[in-house]
Amino acid sequence: MITIIIHMLFIDYCKAIFRKQQFMPTWISIFVNSNYFVRKGIYHGIQKNSHFMKGKMLDFGCGIKPYQSLFQVEQYIGVDIENKGHSNDISKVDFFYDGHTLPFADNSFDSVFTSEVLTHIFNIDEIMLELYRVLKPGGCILVTVPFVWYENETPNDSVRYTFFGVKYLFEKYGFRIEKINKSGSFFLTALQMMIAFLYTHLFPRKVWLKIILTFIFISPLNILGIIFSKLLPKNNEFYQNIILIAKK
Repeated sequence: MITIIIHMLFIDYCKAIFRKQQFMPTWISIFVNSNYFVRKGIYHGIQKNSHFMKGKMLDFGCGIKPYQSLFQVEQYIGVDIENKGHSNDISKVDFFYDGHTLPFADNSFDSVFTSEVLTHIFNIDEIMLELYRVLKPGGCILVTVPFVWYENETPNDSVRYTFFGVKYLFEKYGFRIEKINKSGSFFLTALQMMIAFLYTHLFPRKVWLKIILTFIFISPLNILGIIFSKLLPKNNEFYQNIILIAKK
């Protein structure tokens, strides 16, 4: 009985490490994460700008709150929508909303964070007004959005924004842009998409087999990507993500 309990605890521990490496990659992720380059760019973008988030913070589209530990805020509140595109079994949602109106009063939050969410919203005009409404004057919003990525959480996948498109979107709704950056080079973006194709379409569905095959086939590509990204000319006209900070 004790052996079974220890075995189960060990499996849970491994799952927790694996899940963390999917969003907050360290060197271990090179060997276990097929999305190493895109997730590394998102993580570093959030980490570098996390100090903008203050006081009472809203995580819009929070899911499992994978980046919560990066923020030193007084109150961390997650809101999400019931989504058939992914399971809510392990989510850490504090409030669900109806997809139209956030269940909070005007000027409720000192800061707002949303990562890889806006491209899944069809009624973007309505939601941008809601995000602006619940943010206090002078408050900051930290946003990450993908530029190059395949359809996911279908059918709840709406649009892809360019650097200029996301800048226009926030300025249109009254936000003042403080910082906006791209993550991922031309080379790494192309490599990441090739890796995503291998992992998604050529690997078997069983998770443990995918992990083994990732170690055997994808980790060498991750290592080569790291090496060649240092040697090849820098070009970010083809990139993975946009990281934006704006104020109300």
